[in-house]
Amino acid sequence: MTHSFVLHIPGAELEPEPLAPEQIVSGTPEVSGKVVWESEDGRQVRGVWQITPGVVTDTEADELFVVISGSATIEVEGGPTLTVGPGDLAVLREGDRTTWTVHETLRKAYAINL
Repeated sequence: MTHSFVLHIPGAELEPEPLAPEQIVSGTPEVSGKVVWESEDGRQVRGVWQITPGVVTDTEADELFVVISGSATIEVEGGPTLTVGPGDLAVLREGDRTTWTVHETLRKAYAINL
């Protein structure tokens, strides 16, 4: 997108983003998302992401996000345990190894720097 825009995040239509089987610790979580803006060099990405209940692992990018709905506990290996819910802003550092325990389907708006 090259112009300014607005997106109603709660109603945004998302596309499936299958998890790698080795990321799933328990449950049957499903991920979906939508990139709404990407810099020309691909190093900055903005979008919406959603995950259903379950437990998954990930290695993070440099990310700032705001939770729109749902809740989760994010354990950062060697760091804090973050409890997030609607209205919370969180920052994850590039390389953080995390375990997400999603309690209710979580939807977030994010900004990632690669």
